[in-house]
Amino acid sequence: MQISDLFFVASMPVLKTLLLTTLGSFLALDKVDVMGENARKQLNSVVFFVFSPAIVGSNLAKTITLESIVLMWFMPINILCTFIIGSVLAWILIKVTRAPRHLKGLVLGCCAAGNLGNLPLIIIPAICREKNSPFGDPEICHKYGMTYVSLSMATGVVYFWTYIYNIVRVSSSKINNEEFISSKTYSNQEAPLLCEKTDGIDKVVLILVYQELGAISVLQKTIRCLKAIPRKLNLKALFAPSTTAAIVGLTIGMVPRIHNLMIGDAAPLHVVEDSASLLGDATIPTVTLIVGGNLLRGLKGSSAVPLSLIAGIIAIRHLFMPLLGIVIVKAAVNAGFINSDPLYQFVLLLQYALPPAMNIGTLTQLFGAGESECSIVLFWAYALASVSLTLWTTFFMWLVA
Repeated sequence: MQISDLFFVASMPVLKTLLLTTLGSFLALDKVDVMGENARKQLNSVVFFVFSPAIVGSNLAKTITLESIVLMWFMPINILCTFIIGSVLAWILIKVTRAPRHLKGLVLGCCAAGNLGNLPLIIIPAICREKNSPFGDPEICHKYGMTYVSLSMATGVVYFWTYIYNIVRVSSSKINNEEFISSKTYSNQEAPLLCEKTDGIDKVVLILVYQELGAISVLQKTIRCLKAIPRKLNLKALFAPSTTAAIVGLTIGMVPRIHNLMIGDAAPLHVVEDSASLLGDATIPTVTLIVGGNLLRGLKGSSAVPLSLIAGIIAIRHLFMPLLGIVIVKAAVNAGFINSDPLYQFVLLLQYALPPAMNIGTLTQLFGAGESECSIVLFWAYALASVSLTLWTTFFMWLVA
């Protein structure tokens, strides 16, 4: 196919996304107030607990088998590479720009975690439905494309809530601890000051008591840390609804008896899978409207974010990550780690070119570290993603077709 045809195919899903995103922003305006802050939060809860698990579980159940799992073994590793590379580049950006302490977790999160769920759910089906799509029959493309996207979403959820969650949590807790310690500076210095005013044995006793209290404090902190390990692992967040649905979908797909019982028009319990698919179909438009409403906050952001940080995050997500992704995926193809399916290779490449995950905003709101700054960063990242995604999608299709 000619590059102009590929560019047309790549631009269609982005234009559709922009239209729905614009509509979401319009509905979130104060004058309209159809999708105000409370409405978006409630819709987001419905997506998180109902729509996303439905689309992940139903697509995995319909298409996943033991053979396909073996063929897709490289995808979790590829997604892990996106998190590791993004973290390294973010660390370099923080050092170069000397980012404020309260924004370090935000920078690491935005650079490491891409939107592995929502945008691929929009892009892949739209490309498959296009007349000049390089991936063949629309039905087959949609079937396997949604399988790749569902596995990508499920894997991304696990990595996000085990890695990014703890990065933002630790970053915010350090800031809070430093503020607490600074407020207690005088009381911590009382023992040395008393020692200077005392002579002889009394001075030695006071020094020993002070040292003993310090040792007890360290021991108490260690015990508290050990007790907090189960809470810090956040198992509840790790087994988010989408992750649980992915496990259920994988089980249904890989166990033939359960698969024959639930999947297919002749299956006795096919109504369960049909209902899940019906709910899953509502995921894409709902999520896109929510994204549009949330991005509106970026225009209203009052906190100033250093221009160097915004430019650095955009460069990492929209330039350096896709370039490094091409190197990694092509190396894996040449080494025989990846099967020859062009659509599969395209999804692997796309995982490097996505803008930051929208859940970053949820974390900054939860821990109270850089919430308003996050809205500004996401606004510019997604505004420029309309251009970068079109160009990279065109190039990726040309590369694998």
